[in-house]
Amino acid sequence: MNTTTLTTATVRERLHTLIVIDVRTPGEYAGGHLPGAHNIPLDELEHALPTLRETADRSDLLVVCASGARSQNASVTLSRNGIPAASLEGGTAAWASAGGDLHRPAATAAPKWAMDRQVRLTAGSVVLLGLLLGLVIHPAFQLLSVGIAAGLVYSALSNSCAMATLLGKLPYNRTDRTDLNATLAALRDN
Repeated sequence: MNTTTLTTATVRERLHTLIVIDVRTPGEYAGGHLPGAHNIPLDELEHALPTLRETADRSDLLVVCASGARSQNASVTLSRNGIPAASLEGGTAAWASAGGDLHRPAATAAPKWAMDRQVRLTAGSVVLLGLLLGLVIHPAFQLLSVGIAAGLVYSALSNSCAMATLLGKLPYNRTDRTDLNATLAALRDN
């Protein structure tokens, strides 16, 4: 699939002409998103395809996430369904690092951890647990660490992350569940 990636400089120049779709979890989105971004979590993208197709006929779509990996996956899914969309290189992290403004809903009490931070904490904890249990109880527990290491290598090679998908389903990441119908209605009216 041929997908387009835009730099933060290009997005800064064109932001007023783009419809921004943020595919992170609602909690991550609430922690800070590009101005005017609409939250359609990656796991709900399939349900939004008809509206996104209509929206793409009216304006260019930009798909964003935390670091660019999920938005690249979303761009591939959209492309497979005949919907042209670009992805922001480096995601919202690159946008913020370049001095871009991040909007936060007023009702956000405390920012939630970004998904990549949650993955690092979980992976590191399981690796340490496997090593500790391997030393204290039985060496076979070190296979936990091996499994996480293999998963991280596969994640890097495939540009996907099963752990992020699983963590995204936890109640902590679902408490501020996006109202997909309201988001799709806003896109139709846009």
